[in-house]
Amino acid sequence: MILPRLVGCAVSFTPLWILPGAYAQNRSTIDAAFEKFLAADSPEAASRLAGPIEKAGVSFDDAVERLKQGRAYTAQKTGVFLLKNRTADGTEHYYSVNIPPAYDPGRRYQVRFQLHGGIGARTDNRPRGSGEIGTLAGVEQIYVLPYAWEQAPWWGDDQVLNLSTIVDTLKRTYNIDENRVVVAGVSDGATGAYYIAMRDTTPYASFLPLNGFLLVLASDEIEDGRIFPNNLRVKPLFVVNGGLDRLYPIALVEPFTRHLTRGGAAIDYHPQLEGEHNTKWWPEVEPLFEKFVADHPRDPDPDRLTWEAADLKHNRAHWLVIDRYGVAGGEAPSLPDLNLIQRGEDSGAPEGPMFRQSKNAGRVDLVRSGNRVEATTAGVTAFTLLLSPDKFDFNQPIQVLANGREVFHGRLERSVKTLLKWAACDNDRTMLYAAELPIHLAR
Repeated sequence: MILPRLVGCAVSFTPLWILPGAYAQNRSTIDAAFEKFLAADSPEAASRLAGPIEKAGVSFDDAVERLKQGRAYTAQKTGVFLLKNRTADGTEHYYSVNIPPAYDPGRRYQVRFQLHGGIGARTDNRPRGSGEIGTLAGVEQIYVLPYAWEQAPWWGDDQVLNLSTIVDTLKRTYNIDENRVVVAGVSDGATGAYYIAMRDTTPYASFLPLNGFLLVLASDEIEDGRIFPNNLRVKPLFVVNGGLDRLYPIALVEPFTRHLTRGGAAIDYHPQLEGEHNTKWWPEVEPLFEKFVADHPRDPDPDRLTWEAADLKHNRAHWLVIDRYGVAGGEAPSLPDLNLIQRGEDSGAPEGPMFRQSKNAGRVDLVRSGNRVEATTAGVTAFTLLLSPDKFDFNQPIQVLANGREVFHGRLERSVKTLLKWAACDNDRTMLYAAELPIHLAR
């Protein structure tokens, strides 16, 4: 049993005097502090501006209401814009954004990232083409076309960081629907969509790989021991492959698609029997593609989660953060593993592991029902649960079981400090956290 505590978040209270003048002055201070917080240009800047909000004595309920309302968006120029950023690792990235002609700051917009193919032919970060979505256009939405090249392919930590940076930047200017941001890609871009899904699932609603192949990531140049197919069970996928594709034909890809589906991945599969390594089938597939996106908005705090990682860079999936790896007492000797193709499966894929994996890898599976959370772990000795005020009743005790044993039972206070910490990090009106609950498992 561990004692209830909040990770680094002591709650401070500032008294609010009943005198009308003092209350109005305090309210004005809170208004000004929130205005600066929401106007910050990055998570780091927002984090630095959280302190004045706490000191102003804002109540938790008031803070939640303000964060759910978010910033006030204004009219923006429309069309195609070439932008760039420099990610935290120092790499300069260009990307294009397509803003629809009738952009209305009063409504929330779906966003599609479209990852291109042909990375081997790109030797530098120069943008190619017009930056328009072109023939792969669908319903009205904001399109983002980032660029990859030989030294910065989609299947690298830098591009994971690039896409998440772009998401954050867009949300600070445009009224983005946080629960309708998707990642699609063609050829190398499709393989990149698989990769992003296994590395950084939290910001995205679904992944849509077209003419790609998951097993490209098993090549010696890419495989790093940190590719975990179990993570593909977190979000739905829309997959298209062609029967006449010279690189990734249905006959090669489909056995692995069947294996993933049998193992619990939600895959909407649309094989194009006459399809080649192009997207000539798009006019017929596009309505199905857009219906899939419309039917699968992101649940910002899903009741079921599974996440596997081997480091502290890609250790989070929504309300789960893996903190420490190792063998915990009572953990499951084995968990159903999508990486392993078993003898006798009818998928047709060859028997054995798809990817070699780090010995330091760990995994947590979560199931939540009301205030009760059941965790099953393998290779993890500590993790943190981020508790949403929309999902947990903080007036009642919270219970956590890990590997069948109760590891926490008690009440937690809602913390303004924790709320602002994660609001600064996530920049997300729909995903807010009232408390952090650290779980430490005995070895």
